[in-house]
Amino acid sequence: MSKSILVVEDDANIQELIVEFLRAEDYTVDYASDGLEGIQLFKKNDYDLIILDIMMPNLDGYSACKMIRKTSSVPIIFLTALNQENDEVKGFELECDDYITKPFSFNLLIKRVEAVLRRSNTTSESNDYLSFGKLRLDLNTYTVNVDGNIVELTLKEFNILKSLIEKYPQVITRESLLDSIWGYDYYGDTRIVDAHIKNIRKKIELPYIKTVKGIGYTLEKDIE
Repeated sequence: MSKSILVVEDDANIQELIVEFLRAEDYTVDYASDGLEGIQLFKKNDYDLIILDIMMPNLDGYSACKMIRKTSSVPIIFLTALNQENDEVKGFELECDDYITKPFSFNLLIKRVEAVLRRSNTTSESNDYLSFGKLRLDLNTYTVNVDGNIVELTLKEFNILKSLIEKYPQVITRESLLDSIWGYDYYGDTRIVDAHIKNIRKKIELPYIKTVKGIGYTLEKDIE
């Protein structure tokens, strides 16, 4: 079965060439001309890889990547004219899988696509779950198993718990959780994070989530 790729690129000529090259390599390809259109396609379909421009109308690539990463670990390759080191660093901080600057070789692009998909295939099995103590998070079904029993969490509760496990033993600030899970469009105060933490504690019935006064939250396995 051919791999499915989403190309989000506002330059019509570059977009057309990328799509042609990928389809010539037997990939199934969808394409969008701006970030909002790309997010709409991402929400409707399952993709094995997303190729994402950064400087686009309506929604830039950085913001689109951040939105995608709230719910998905799909491989993302940034393809952009931004060639400064700080631009590339920002891309990797947003958890992109590769960063290619324009102008570029289409043959090289194909090889980089193959490499990212190959890495994705070899790590997908281990990336299906996150575990911490008696907690086991299924990243495909967004379900939480506590000591053998399924616990129902909302998507935001699941993502908070996922962030805490991924960042363990770091302390995550309330502001960081608010920004990463609620996003740019949420302007409420951080008390909503505390309310969700309270709900998670009640549902999982485990003393793993530790409040760090004045800062945020972290996980702790052995609490007396």
